[in-house]
Amino acid sequence: MPTPSAEITLTTSRSLGLVAIASGEKYPQANQALEEAGFSRLPNGAFTTPLTDPRATRTTASALVHRAHEYGATITTSARPYLGDIGTEIAARLPGTWSAELEIYSHPLWQEDLWPMLWEAGEIYRALEDHHIPFASVLKNGAGTELLLIERPGHRSGYLLGALTDREQEDPHDDPTTPRSIVLPADPGLAAHAIAHSFLPAYRRALHNQDLNTVLRALERIREEHQTLQAIKDSGRYSDGVPLGNSRLITGMERDFTDRAWLSFHDVLERAPILLTRCRPVATHWPQDSAALTRLREALANSQDAWNEWNDLRNELYSIPRTLPAHEWSQVRGQLGLAVLPAIETWLTDSEAFERQVRAAVPGGPAALSAPSPRLLTARHAPPPSPRAAAAHR
Repeated sequence: MPTPSAEITLTTSRSLGLVAIASGEKYPQANQALEEAGFSRLPNGAFTTPLTDPRATRTTASALVHRAHEYGATITTSARPYLGDIGTEIAARLPGTWSAELEIYSHPLWQEDLWPMLWEAGEIYRALEDHHIPFASVLKNGAGTELLLIERPGHRSGYLLGALTDREQEDPHDDPTTPRSIVLPADPGLAAHAIAHSFLPAYRRALHNQDLNTVLRALERIREEHQTLQAIKDSGRYSDGVPLGNSRLITGMERDFTDRAWLSFHDVLERAPILLTRCRPVATHWPQDSAALTRLREALANSQDAWNEWNDLRNELYSIPRTLPAHEWSQVRGQLGLAVLPAIETWLTDSEAFERQVRAAVPGGPAALSAPSPRLLTARHAPPPSPRAAAAHR
């Protein structure tokens, strides 16, 4: 993305007057030119000067031209209004309570910090890939939703909007749950309408499907490991056919299984509750699933003590880094996994009903299922219950 080594973009704001933003690999030189020309720096890094006095404005503009030439900075005048104002105006028109904050990425490398957070593989992704985007407005609603608003490169008007997330993501090019960016009109009212009625519903569906897939993958991992362990116990041989040396090896395998089972099941404990609240079996073709969902909710409730213990322990150790050695962490996870084994068995047994009902409950109704995520679970028998004898060692 070629860009001048030092560039000053000028735009106007109804409340701030003339706004200048420095960018390029040598952006400090552009900043210096703005300071010496009499511009005032805002906390977000932009510079402003009022437009209330025509004579003072001409003096400042003339000084900027001379200082920019002196420092080798290029001046570009934008026909668009200040993006900080646009973001604020859009946020004020969205349902709920939203705020907007302008972020400046003066050095071309700084915008790369957006890559881990950008939940997108469409036009805004390509814009960040192919162009230097010196600034953006981040819209937040206080409930964890963050949206990235940028000027649409290569066009004289219009904006691009995409989602930001701190969640772990699949490759956005391959993940069908990824919310795609949209092109917004220049008018803030029309832009807010498009966000509220098009983008945000798609975003909520994406979160719903991502949570569902996370739960299904967790259950699939547990199911596969449980079936492998059960096959070894039943046959007395490893999966490659080599006989087990003694029964103590089985005990170690069970301990390893409960450790790994907890690592997966905590995804269920974290993501499944909100999904269950959206399920309405009586409104679907499978009203008989109500009993299964009741069992799943009870299983989550019975796991709450273990979930609280895990979170309390993690919070405590975050303040005392590396207090617990790796083998002791494994032991803790194993004990928690053992405590929730009955709940795990319930979830494995009723996973089909859960998946069916959550897919039916996707926000936005049946139309949202026109391109569902790949089905991750297929009909299969639940594994036999684990021995309860080990529970005495908790």
